[in-house]
Amino acid sequence: MVTERSFGTLPSGEEVKCFHLENASGAYAEVLSFGAVITKICVPDCQGNLTDVVLGYDTLEGYMKNGCFFGACIGRSGNRIEGGRFKLDGQEVILAQNEGNNNLHSGPDGFEKKLWTAKHIDQENNSVTFSRISPDGENGFPGEFDISVTYEFTEKNAVRIVYTGVCDKTTVANMTNHSYFNLAGEGSGNVLDQYLTIHAQSYTPVREDSIPLGENVPVDGTPMDFRKEKQIGKDIEAEFEQLKFTGGFDHNYVTDGYTQAEIREIACARCEKTGIVMEVLSDCPCVQFYAGNFVEQEAGKNGHTYDKRDGFCLETQVEPNAVNVEEFHSPVLEKGERYYSETVYRFSVRD
Repeated sequence: MVTERSFGTLPSGEEVKCFHLENASGAYAEVLSFGAVITKICVPDCQGNLTDVVLGYDTLEGYMKNGCFFGACIGRSGNRIEGGRFKLDGQEVILAQNEGNNNLHSGPDGFEKKLWTAKHIDQENNSVTFSRISPDGENGFPGEFDISVTYEFTEKNAVRIVYTGVCDKTTVANMTNHSYFNLAGEGSGNVLDQYLTIHAQSYTPVREDSIPLGENVPVDGTPMDFRKEKQIGKDIEAEFEQLKFTGGFDHNYVTDGYTQAEIREIACARCEKTGIVMEVLSDCPCVQFYAGNFVEQEAGKNGHTYDKRDGFCLETQVEPNAVNVEEFHSPVLEKGERYYSETVYRFSVRD
C-alpha cells in the first residue's frame, strides 16, 4: 500500500512529500519527491525485527545539503566526467565542475536536489513514479530531458527502480541510485565484517583523481577480486596502489553476463549478525562499489552519527568517464531514443 505525508517545505514554499511503500508483511521503503531520494528501506532480520538498512537523514534540511549523496537519485550522469567536458556530434560540451576540474554525479545540484512531480501512484504494484523535465543546458548537458523514475516495493521485499526518458537532443544518460547500505542497520557501526560478492572478472583502474586510466583489467590476483564472497574489510587496507588512491574500495566493476536490456544478478551482500542478504540485479553493464571511505562525522537518522565505512554503495552504471573513452560502454542517448534502465535491490534472510 502506498501512503503519503508531508516531509517539509522548501525555501521556495513548495511542499515535499514522503511516500511510504509497504507490503503485506509490514516491510516498507520510503522515498521523497525532493530528489527522488530513498530515505528508508526497512526489512526483517533473522529474528523478524524490521531493520532500516540505508543511511540517511530525519529532516528535509539534511537532504538539501546531502554532501554524501545518501539515497540520491543521480542524473543525468552518474560518476565522473574528466575535465567536465566531452564531445557530441563534433561539438564540445562543457559541464559544471564540482570535484576539482571534473564533473561528479552531474553536479552541483543534480537530480538529487530537484523537486520531482509524483506523476503516478500504483496501489496494485505498490509503486510511485516521479517525473521532471531537465531543461536544455542544465549543468551543461544538452537537450530537454523528460525523465521518470519509478520505485516499487514488492511482496518479496525488493526495491525495484526503473528509469525511463527521452531527450530532444543527443545527450548523456547514465542514471543510478546512491544509497548507502548497512545490513546490520543504519547507525550500527562500520560494514567491514559484512560479506560481498561481485560477479565481475574485471574492474576499472583509476588515477589519483579517480578518473579511469581508460582500460578495464582483470581482478584476478588482486585485492579487487570479489568473485568469491569475502568480507568488505578483508583487503581494504592492502598495500595496493589503487586502494591508496581512493582511500579504500571506490571502483567500477564490469559485471558478468551483460546483454543489453536483460536484467541479471550482479552482486550480493550479507550480514551474519542480522542474517539479512541483499541481491543486486540490473540491466547495466557495470557497478561502482564504494565503501564509504569519505563519510566523516555525518549527523544521520535517529541521532546516529555516521563515520568512515558505516555504509557501502553498489551504484549500477556504465564506466566512469565513458563518454570520453571509446572502449567503454557508451552512455550516449540519441535524440528521440528511449532511455530505459532497471535495478533491483532484493532482500531476504539467511540463518
